[in-house]
Amino acid sequence: MDKHSANRTNIIGGGEVGAVTVDMDKKDIHQTNSLFWDTRGNEVLGATALPLYGAFVSEEKCQLFGDVTGKKLLEIGCGSGESLRYHGERSAGELWGMDLSENQIEKTRQHLAAYGLSANLVCAPMEEQCGIPENYFDFVYSVYAIGWTTDLEGTFRRIASYLKKDGAFIISWSHPIHKCVAAENDKFVFKKNYFDESWYSVTIGDSTLSLTDRKLSTYVNALSKAGFVIEQMIEESDDDIIQSWNANNEFARKAAMLPVTFVFKARKL
Repeated sequence: MDKHSANRTNIIGGGEVGAVTVDMDKKDIHQTNSLFWDTRGNEVLGATALPLYGAFVSEEKCQLFGDVTGKKLLEIGCGSGESLRYHGERSAGELWGMDLSENQIEKTRQHLAAYGLSANLVCAPMEEQCGIPENYFDFVYSVYAIGWTTDLEGTFRRIASYLKKDGAFIISWSHPIHKCVAAENDKFVFKKNYFDESWYSVTIGDSTLSLTDRKLSTYVNALSKAGFVIEQMIEESDDDIIQSWNANNEFARKAAMLPVTFVFKARKL
């Protein structure tokens, strides 16, 4: 491990956390992040789920899915099932979810059952072949989960294989500019190199997770290589949501000045 220490802006929220740069070993990262979500992931980071794509961006305003009646949908990183329930309550025809964490899969199963819903659930890293049908889905989507992948290009190629021709892929994640900027003495200042995509380890309380901050161009180029055409990108914060927050909230003030969440809608060619 390369023990270079630094501060990184938290994945959710505006605060800083201590980080240590690490070598990118897929097996170690999968084990670290699986343990994180099997134990205190929801407690530490909470659950980001539809109708929100993340901080200050909502499906209710963006309408990226439209009418999902009868559609087949797969969620990458289904967490505890709230986004799958959102689509189930809107008459989706078939629900599928995958997640790295056995605990999250079980939470999803229980959450959906409480609302009279069910889904085909798969516990596996998103990078790996895991029996999900190919050329099958109308939508594949990921709400604040795709950034955990250890192989972005490989994951996008696999997701393309799941979709029908002209199927849509919708993803959201923490905006890389947000990850570079933090509050300091009542000002927002750049604290990290935007071009630095190295992996790092963060410990929050007694929980550890591993992440990387990819450039927007990295996502765009990976989508293109996987055979997608981008139909829409959203990075503006919703003014109505910002206004609903406390006016003195540092994160809301930040969202009014720069993007904190990005969303892509891409179409399989």
